[in-house]
Order: sequence, then structure tokens, then C-alpha cells
Amino acid sequence: IASLTVAEADASAMPRLSMHRALLLRLTLLAANPAECMQASLTRVRTHTHAALLSAARTPASYASAASPAGTEKAASTFPPLTNDLMLRAARGEAVERVPVWLFRQAGRHLPEYTAYKQEKGKNFLELLRDPADVAEVTLQPVRRYPLDAAILFSDILVIAEALGLAVEMPGGKGIVVPQPLASPDDFERLTLPTTKEEAAAVVKDRLAHVIDAVGLIRRELNGRVPLIGFSAAPWTLFYYMVGGSSKINQQNGEMWLKEHPEASAKLLESLRLVVVEYLSQQVEAGAQLLQVFEAMGSFISEPNFEAHALPHMRMIADEMKARHPEVPLMVFPRGASYSLPALKEAKYDVLTLDDSIERADARRLLPGVCLQGNFDPKLLVDSSADEVRAAAREMLDALGSQKLIANLCEGLSGKEDPALVSVLVDAIHDYEV
Repeated sequence: IASLTVAEADASAMPRLSMHRALLLRLTLLAANPAECMQASLTRVRTHTHAALLSAARTPASYASAASPAGTEKAASTFPPLTNDLMLRAARGEAVERVPVWLFRQAGRHLPEYTAYKQEKGKNFLELLRDPADVAEVTLQPVRRYPLDAAILFSDILVIAEALGLAVEMPGGKGIVVPQPLASPDDFERLTLPTTKEEAAAVVKDRLAHVIDAVGLIRRELNGRVPLIGFSAAPWTLFYYMVGGSSKINQQNGEMWLKEHPEASAKLLESLRLVVVEYLSQQVEAGAQLLQVFEAMGSFISEPNFEAHALPHMRMIADEMKARHPEVPLMVFPRGASYSLPALKEAKYDVLTLDDSIERADARRLLPGVCLQGNFDPKLLVDSSADEVRAAAREMLDALGSQKLIANLCEGLSGKEDPALVSVLVDAIHDYEV
């Protein structure tokens, strides 16, 4: 260590070192030459490097390069062995001894401990997302409360839009919004739009490093209890928000752009796909064991436009992820566009998620041999009786079967649900006779 220079300890060299070694190196250099080390830090060290060092200080294990398939194996070897692999086996179509379950938006506002944590930290939702320690804590809260079979990274689908240059806000009662959406292609000047996978990887590394750091921290704190799901919005969903700003207003803007600005729309969707691929891939490199792709805005695009503009990018995402990380199950949720499920099956997504628009018996008939996910109605978790929840869970499982199924919801938890009823649901699914 003493033979190395300050330049070798700089942030630009850290990807070639284990993060633990880099931390020790900085401390040694600081003791030996505090003035030089301080100057180097002030001029070169980026914000995301500090976050990575913080994570490394908590857990001294090396971070693998996000561009190397070999790095996946190296990173995985640093984590404790998995003791509950139900989700992985179900996703791969293997036999399971009980139905695995996790829930969309299982972390967050329906939990009293989440509200208490926010108040303790004095942070809002978006502020929590920027600190890997906060992300890890909130991710783990539902796994501590319920016997779930997976944790999912606590984040938001719009972090990519923010990384590309759009401001994202969460005003009270209005959900997450883009306050200044793209009005015309001239607004591309406000954005960083990658045109190559290398540029996209750099955007993720530079602007979403706090998310990637959180993934590794969560894996270590899970200690092999359950697998960790990484996720991203699909390109159309990101496009929809970037040109419309909200799920509640300007709902026509997405399709309007496709019609009035076809070349610009194609350019934006292409850039978004490049970033989504790199974002998902770097989550796997950091420790994610399954991936979920959310096409959440399928209700706001016509079937012909979905097939022309959304589906091709979803196919390419699956192709790229299967080429890079064939061992990682890929789940997809085309909410409001269940007609696309057969095509997504052909695209090699391992797990197909059902919303409430498709009959369960039809889903099994139309999608034989594939693992399905869904589709309990979370509205039943607000003020139903425990017996009503158990009956509805049993009805779902009777229709979908107990094999090649991951029990989940038809939409995310809204925050109004009773944790006691959520617990009843999870137990009812686990108690179902396989």
C-alpha cells in the first residue's frame, strides 16, 4: 500500500481495486500525506465514490465490474448462500413445495415502520432513495414483518428519467411526477441521451451509482434469507412519463408524440432501452438475483402502437439480458396490455405477470408451460375480513395452480392496506396444499 501513489487511489482507479482495499489505501495515504490526499479528493473524487466507500466500510467485499460477466460470479461468491430459493425455482419452472409470494410495493407506505423511519430521518420518499443505507432499511422492512419469499429493491421507476436530466418531484397527494415534461424534440437539449451501450453504462455508473451500491448492501444484510429482485420500468413507461409528466394528466401525450414526432420518439425509446439494459445489468453485477421489468403504462397506448413501439424494445431487453445473464430469471408485467403476454413468452421472459383484465383460466390456457405471476386484488386488503382474504387467495390458487406460479398482486399496494390482512394473505398462500 505504501508504494502506491495518490493517483492510484483516485476514484478513476477504484473499479480496478476491491472497494475495501481502496478504503484502506485512502486511509493510509491520508496518514502519510494529508495535504496531497485532501487535494486529490477535492478535485477528483465523485459523490458516488463516497457512497461506495461507505458501503464498503460496512461490508468489506469487492464490487465486481458492471461490464464483465465474470464479475457476476465473483460478486455472487462474496454473498452468503441462499437459504430460500423458492422464487428462483418457481421462475425456472421447477417443482416447489409451497407457492412463493412477494408483493408489488411491499416496501413503503402501508407499513407503520416505514412512516416511523421517514419521520425519524426527516426525509421524504425521494430523499430516502438517494441514500443506500435508507434504501436497504426500507427494502428489508417487509421481509422482517412478513414471511415473504423475496425482497425487491426499494426504488422508483422514474430514477432513469431523473438520471437522463429530468427533474422528478413527489408533491403530496399527487404521486410522483415530472413537473416539466418534454414539450417537443427541442427539449432533448435538456437531456443526456446515450446512443451506445458504452454511453448508457456510463450514465448508470455516474448517476445511478447510489442505487447499484444499495443492491450490494441489501444482499449482505439479507444474509441469504431470500433472493433480491432488481427492477426497471420498460422504455414505453419511461417515455410516457417523460412526455406527459404524470399518470393522471396528459395521458394522450405519449401517443401524440408517436404520431407527431416519429423520429424523435424512436430516438428517445432507443436511448431508454440502452439505459434500461445497462441499469438492469449493473443491478445483477451488484447482486440482484431476479429482475422485474414493469411496463406499467400499457393502458395508455393502443395495441397497434404497443406492438410497433413498445414490444420491440421489450424483446431486445430480454435478448440482451439473456445473453449477459442467462442464469437470472426475467419477470415482466405489461399492465393494461395483457394481449402482449403470448409475445412476451416468445421473447423468453421467464415469468409473465397477470393484471385483473385477464381471466385466470384463460391465462393458463393461452400461456401453457410458463411461470405466471399474480394476481390478487389488493383492494381486498383494505377492509375485508380475514376469512374473505383467505377465500380469495384460495380461489386464485385453485384457478392458477400451485406450480409454475409466483403469487403476487394485480397492481401495487396503495398504502391503505391493513398490514394484518397482508399477513393473512401471505400465510394463506403458504398454507395452500401443493
